Amino acid sequence: MTSRWPDPDRARIGSYVASLDLRNLKSRTCYRQVLHSFQDIVERHEVLDQQALQAWLRELATRWATSTLLHRTRIIDRFLDYLLVTGAIDHNPVEALREACHIKQCMPIWRALISRSPEQALAKLRQPKPFGSVLGEVMAEHVAMMRRRGYKYTSQPERFLQFDRFLQLNPQLETQPLSVMIDQWAATKGTRNHAYERENLERIFAKILRRHDPSAPRRRPDPRPRKEVARQWRKPHIYSPADVRRMLDIARSYPSPRATLRPLSIYTMLLLAYCAGLRRGELARLDLGDVNPGDGTITVRQTKFFKTRILPLPDSVMTELRTYIAARRRAGASQDSHSALFWHVHGRSHYTPEMVTWVLTGVIRRAGLKPLQGQLGPRVHDLRHSMVVNRILEWYRLGINPQDRLPFLATYLGHRDINSTLVYITVTQDLLHLANERFRALGAPCLNLEREVRS
Repeated sequence: MTSRWPDPDRARIGSYVASLDLRNLKSRTCYRQVLHSFQDIVERHEVLDQQALQAWLRELATRWATSTLLHRTRIIDRFLDYLLVTGAIDHNPVEALREACHIKQCMPIWRALISRSPEQALAKLRQPKPFGSVLGEVMAEHVAMMRRRGYKYTSQPERFLQFDRFLQLNPQLETQPLSVMIDQWAATKGTRNHAYERENLERIFAKILRRHDPSAPRRRPDPRPRKEVARQWRKPHIYSPADVRRMLDIARSYPSPRATLRPLSIYTMLLLAYCAGLRRGELARLDLGDVNPGDGTITVRQTKFFKTRILPLPDSVMTELRTYIAARRRAGASQDSHSALFWHVHGRSHYTPEMVTWVLTGVIRRAGLKPLQGQLGPRVHDLRHSMVVNRILEWYRLGINPQDRLPFLATYLGHRDINSTLVYITVTQDLLHLANERFRALGAPCLNLEREVRS
């Protein structure tokens, strides 16, 4: 081979395992065994290719169960990435197969290689090239333009890719008009959500056509598919202050014998999710330097629509945040300002948005607010809805007109305007009662005055 791996003294494996900083001796031993067995096979084949990967899988399949073997492939994936970055190999065969199949994950590749017919399994994995249809260039150009304008634009490209794959799998539609293509695509599914996606697709293509030809007629949107989908939306659950207090108590006593910092981490996450209305991704992206104890603020960076906002926190919340930071320091977490605020001992890394959802959902289940299994019941994002509703209730009780405060609330939540904030206002019995009381005290005398003027 022209690359510097495999090396005869196997120093690459030793330096790689040492760089991982694995604290468990059993883990270090497992990594070395897997990597040495992999190098044994590669040295026999002399070329790091698909055949070498399959030979390694066949040999290890006689020792380990399939589930264990597939789990060990993650070690190989990370090792190959390390070798490629350090210049020890010229190419990564797993990455090459993944790019050929146009998929993002490596695990389907390994599953295909371990099957009885790897070539057939790989053929089934192969997806059409993104934006490779007759309309692919137009759709890709539109996505690029929207992102240049500053939009993240993540959901619409997924719809474009679905439509693009459909066109590539049905080449007979290439010569048909756009309306026929969309009709044929819409006929593949009859769900309400698919009808809304069809309406959305037609609306976007109408804009694209008008951009290329300003004389093209405008298309009137059809609101019916959106209304049909809206009927299926789950109504947010509004947590009462008593519910939140119960969840905070449960978070403090969350069972975690191996990660002693986790209960306090969950408690602080829950506190910020409710008191500051932070999204799960915003919680996961908070860095240690984003907390300013002197000013009593936190900085939430690069959220939706690439905005950054500085949020003042109540003194009680900032006190709890200081307590968590002190416990985090005692646990041995990095004190670099760019290190993740929410850090867990096991793995010595940050919490991902998925992990934030998982642990907070566990607290909601333990509080008896959500079934022990399934997706039904309150969600983590409902804490943000609850923050809005309970804040408006408090304003009503203090005699403050909520309408005057909505622009400030929208800014605090990171919304572009109050229209986005209005989505979070769920009408509860308490909110309706207080709104009626405010109208009775302020609006009713105006009606009586109007009657006196008429008489």
